[in-house]
Amino acid sequence: MTQLQATSSLFDIQAHGPTLVVRIDGGPLQLFSADVALQLEALVDRVDKDPDVRAVVFASKHPQRFMSHADVKWLQQGGADYVARQQTGAPPPAPSEGYVGLDRLHAIFLRMNSIGVVFVAALEGQALGLGAEFAWACDLRVMADTDAFIGQPEVLLGIMPGGGGSQRLTRLVGSHRSLVAILEGKPFTPAQALEFGAVDAVVPKADVVARAIELAHHLGKRDKAAVGAIKRAVYFGGSLPLPDGIKLEAKEFLTLNVSANGQKLMLAYQGKTAELGELPLYAPGGYDAALRAGQVV
Repeated sequence: MTQLQATSSLFDIQAHGPTLVVRIDGGPLQLFSADVALQLEALVDRVDKDPDVRAVVFASKHPQRFMSHADVKWLQQGGADYVARQQTGAPPPAPSEGYVGLDRLHAIFLRMNSIGVVFVAALEGQALGLGAEFAWACDLRVMADTDAFIGQPEVLLGIMPGGGGSQRLTRLVGSHRSLVAILEGKPFTPAQALEFGAVDAVVPKADVVARAIELAHHLGKRDKAAVGAIKRAVYFGGSLPLPDGIKLEAKEFLTLNVSANGQKLMLAYQGKTAELGELPLYAPGGYDAALRAGQVV
């Protein structure tokens, strides 16, 4: 984990025990650029492989903005290049190592949804477009009660969300509320975001990162393999037809059931039951202690 504590060109990373706090520098306008995407991809890969990292809190180095939106030049140029190829009939060039198109961007966010690391967005300020989509791709969101908003304004530029906003926001707040918000292009206030379920907590701006770290520490105590399996079952199974979602859940469950840690904890539960003459989760204080520790103790 020590290598993750270094400062990269755009990511300032500090370790708080098993939780990393990552402050992103998107330049003076705090834009989500291809370079931000590439560094995010590298970070997600590294924390997935590091058993000591259990959670990541994303925050901003900008005083007012979590992430403004995508670098519009990046989007516009990609569209212009596509149109030019269509007009000339030229085949698309082979993507370079540093090229970030929609497929690669979606893959980064989907990997965040599939691994056993808890991701928390600390929204100390505003987030629009791809900035909002980045927040929706996190597992939890903590928002400042003032000087903050979050939403999808793409329709005002004659386009629509492209980083997953129409899909993830819909799963968070429901199809009709998502449709109206995206059609209008008006962001949610902190109170609206909390009421609609778009964020998980609204706190004073000075407390946003601390609250995000608190949530990250709490959920990060759970078994990392179990966290990943639960995320995959919910994120990917939840949108499948019920029989297919059940099959996905069963596959993830059986994998955990035969794992060394799963077997160890279930045997310990049986031993504790014999010792207490009661089920540990029903013993006085047992459930609360398990929630605090992240496992039955």
